[in-house]
Amino acid sequence: MSTSLAYQRSPFQRARSAVVLLGPAFVAAIAYVDPGNVASNISAGAQYGYLLVWVVVMANVMAGLVQFLSAKLGLVTGKSLPEVVREKSGRPVRLAYWAQAETVAVATDLAEVVGGAIALNLLFGLPLILGGIITGSVSMILLLIQNLRGQQPFERVIIGLLGIIAIGFLASLVFSPPSASETVGGLVPRFDGSGSVLLAAAMIGATVMPHVVYLHSGMARDRHGHPEVGASRNRLLRVTRYDVGLAMLLAGTVNLAMLLMAASTLRGRDGVDTIEGAHAAVQQVLGPAAGLLLAVGLLASGLASTSVGAYAGAMIMQGLLDRHIPLAVRRVITLIPALVVLALGVDPTRALIISQVVLSFGIPFALVPLVRFTSDAGLMGANVNHRVTTGLAWLVAAVITALNVVLIYLTVAGKG
Repeated sequence: MSTSLAYQRSPFQRARSAVVLLGPAFVAAIAYVDPGNVASNISAGAQYGYLLVWVVVMANVMAGLVQFLSAKLGLVTGKSLPEVVREKSGRPVRLAYWAQAETVAVATDLAEVVGGAIALNLLFGLPLILGGIITGSVSMILLLIQNLRGQQPFERVIIGLLGIIAIGFLASLVFSPPSASETVGGLVPRFDGSGSVLLAAAMIGATVMPHVVYLHSGMARDRHGHPEVGASRNRLLRVTRYDVGLAMLLAGTVNLAMLLMAASTLRGRDGVDTIEGAHAAVQQVLGPAAGLLLAVGLLASGLASTSVGAYAGAMIMQGLLDRHIPLAVRRVITLIPALVVLALGVDPTRALIISQVVLSFGIPFALVPLVRFTSDAGLMGANVNHRVTTGLAWLVAAVITALNVVLIYLTVAGKG
């Protein structure tokens, strides 16, 4: 009888029940609009105009595939990606794997805390070190929500911050609409010298973030459980496609808005190679309201992304080493390096760029196992990747890894 009634539900009721299941992908999407993205996208638009629009679109499509595979692994196996790596590896490999993942987690937190500190400096004139402390403290409060109230309230808070980020950066398109013809022209893949290659690699490196590849598998599992093979699992996988698709569409739109704003407003101007310089130029050209919204969007980005990063770090450690450390303790541990960098007076935009280089080292360690595991029929059963999906996933992993090797080389060689 209940099955019959389920089929008799109206389309609105079915849609509403599906919407309730959305959420994990929107938390993961925070990593795609973090301060590292702000720095790389604004630099790309300011230096090369509309040239690299195609990179934003390509990076977003690739990220969507990666995040869906991560969520699928968690739903089908009932395990997070770090837990599957632990099961398939010996102790020395697990420890080495954890060491690189922990380094990536620290680099991630560095970028997010520095971004939040820059935003507080722009909004209130606070010293960067004080802004870093406030960013870390607020993110700890957000993590306590997850600890005390569970995953869904945490998701709602993060989605709310994602909405603020979207408003903050999309508003610039209202103040200064970009050229439609040049935007379309930017969809044609091309470069203009090694500098544009470096920025393209940085944009992709700032988009596909290792920590949310690990995190999404665990969040999908924790939110939806481990459904048995059949209609229930297929429905959750279908909803997950919508979840990932909508989240990546929003994140991609925000990233594109950053680049288009810089292309239409900042191109050819001096001193816009830093976030502070770009903010000052936006205020000058578009007015104080546009500058305020940009700074508020950056602040929301820093607060949300550092919370998600700390959450991911805890999941990675628990999955790889089977060791649980309270989120508050992890928050303090990964916050310290960021505060040290700010206290030493390191150029904050440069610190953001270096953090993206460190993140680049961790990308293959997340992507290669993910593609291999989701292509393993023994592990995934009836939900193993289709051959076409596997081929595309390996291509994505190869392209992202190669571009990040280019990013590392050009940065170390001093060409960026």
